This record gives sequence, structure tokens and C-alpha cells, in this order.
Amino acid sequence: MDTPLITVIVPVYNIKDYLPRCVHSITAQTYRRLEIILVDDGSTDGTGKLCDRLAGEDGRIRVYHKENGGSSSARNLALSHASGEYVGFVDSDDYIEPDMYELLMQGIQEFQVSAAQVARDEIDEKGNPLPDICVPPTEPVVIEGRKFMEELLMHRGDCSFCTKLIRRDLFPEGAFPVGKLNEDFHLLVRMLPGLERIVSLPKQAYHVFYRIGSNSRKADRETFSRVYADCVENADMVEGIVKRDYPELEEIAFRFGIFQRLEYLLHIPISQMTKNNAFYRGIVSYLRRNWWRAMKSRILTEKNKAYHTLFAIAPRRLRRLHAIWLTRP
Repeated sequence: MDTPLITVIVPVYNIKDYLPRCVHSITAQTYRRLEIILVDDGSTDGTGKLCDRLAGEDGRIRVYHKENGGSSSARNLALSHASGEYVGFVDSDDYIEPDMYELLMQGIQEFQVSAAQVARDEIDEKGNPLPDICVPPTEPVVIEGRKFMEELLMHRGDCSFCTKLIRRDLFPEGAFPVGKLNEDFHLLVRMLPGLERIVSLPKQAYHVFYRIGSNSRKADRETFSRVYADCVENADMVEGIVKRDYPELEEIAFRFGIFQRLEYLLHIPISQMTKNNAFYRGIVSYLRRNWWRAMKSRILTEKNKAYHTLFAIAPRRLRRLHAIWLTRP
């Protein structure tokens, strides 16, 4: 097997308790031809110094320190310094199996594709496995770009860049949207028309450590992450991509937009469902304008349609009833 250089990018912020496990899982890879870029995104807890110490353990590690700007800005900085023909990402609280990058490179070369992905699992803070977000295939499968888009819009595909290895020249300049969550989906749907084919491998070689309070993960019911608004904006963006490149998927893209708006309305605190919240009012207005189209949809479920109808009529009242139902014994 040819051994192209792989750049592995790890954005780092105030994560000193978990970073060694993450980095050591990368340096232990059976695929040895790696460069590992750690980007310290303005850490204040000593993580930056830890990055430098870890770099001293392995000559393949490079460290960049920057002011805090978020995961996307850290990833973009690393991409601008990447030398590898292929690029992978690992989040600093996660870890990977020793053969992950070997499997990904084998998949790319065997199936002659420009990108490959492995399956992932999730583990909570007590070490308990969580339900699979995406069901892994039973054997390698090559997915055409159009089909991959469909799977993403039906919430069956994996949009994470951490499970993937992708040819570096396919990344656009300023790849990840700075200041946004749901950034992986945002970039992947923009890249899909150029990817053409992705091979999906069955092994769960990437381990997500579900740390409450990290990124978009909610610490309590009163926390309203901006990820829900970003997901709605991404749904509008992908609708334009679909119209241009995959017009046969327009109804699926519409379904995706409705679904993301319902998710927003199911999570926004009732106290923020006010007339002076323009984003909230825009979502309710969208549901009202598109009610009949949604009712005719063969893709939206009856439950989706019921929530759509009730949110279009009385969103605040529905949320109050929903909150009561969730707290029933």
C-alpha cells in the first residue's frame, strides 16, 4: 500500500484532563506516516503548555497557539498549515482505535475514492455506551454523493469530519464557518458535489466521549444552544445546494427544513418565544406559509405534521403542554 502523508487536526481548548488520551490514541496509530497538528485555541487552564509537552514526546506533533475563536477557526488555521495529501480530524475529548487511519487509507485506495469514513460510538462520562447515532454498515459500501446527501437530509448519514479521511485539495478556503455550531454539516454539504463517492466502513473505530457542557451538548433544560438556530440556517443553505445540484431531492430538503424548525421550537425556552424575537417569529411564519405543502408531503410523518400544525396555530401553548407532558411521573 502507498503511504501518503495524513494530517490529523485536533482543536484544543481547556481540555487538559482528556487531551493525553486523545493524542496518545493518534500517535499509537498503525498507520505511521502522520503529521499531527494541535491548535491551542486560547486555553486558560494549562492545556497550552500540555500541548507543548506532548509535542516533545513525538516529532510528528506540531502545536499552534492562538486567541480563542472557536473550533472552526482552529481547524481552519490547521488546514492552512497542513502538508498531508489527506486530512482527518479528532476532537480533543474523543479517542480513536489504533488502526483507524490504516483502515481509512485502505478503503480510499481499494475503492478508488477521495474520502472514506468509519463508524463511531458514543460513551458517557461514566463509561456507559449510548445508542448509536448512525447505524454502521455490515460491510464496506461505496455511497454516491447524491445518495450521501439524501442520507444526511433524512438524518441517517454521518456528517462528522472526525470519522472521515478526505483529500486535502477538496477543502475550500475558509472551510469551516467561524462562530457557528453544526459546522461539520455546513461544510460537508458544500463539499459533497465535489466528493462524488465516499466509502463507508463498518468498524466503530472513533469513540465520542459525551462530556456534558461541551460544545452544543446541553448542561440542563434551561440551556438553549445556538446550534438549533444554526441548524435552521444550514437547512436553508442546503436547500439551495439541492436545487442546484440534486433537484430530485427537493422534497427531501423541504422535509429537512421543516424538521429542523420543529426541533428549534421544541427546545427554545418559552421565555424566548416572544414578539421581539425575530428569528423565532420567522420560524413560526415559515411553518404557517408552508403548512399545506407539509400536509401533502409523503416524507414527513404524521407526528411531524401534527407538531407542524400545532406550532403554526399556538406555539407557546403547545410548548407549555409539552413541558407538562415531559414532567409527568
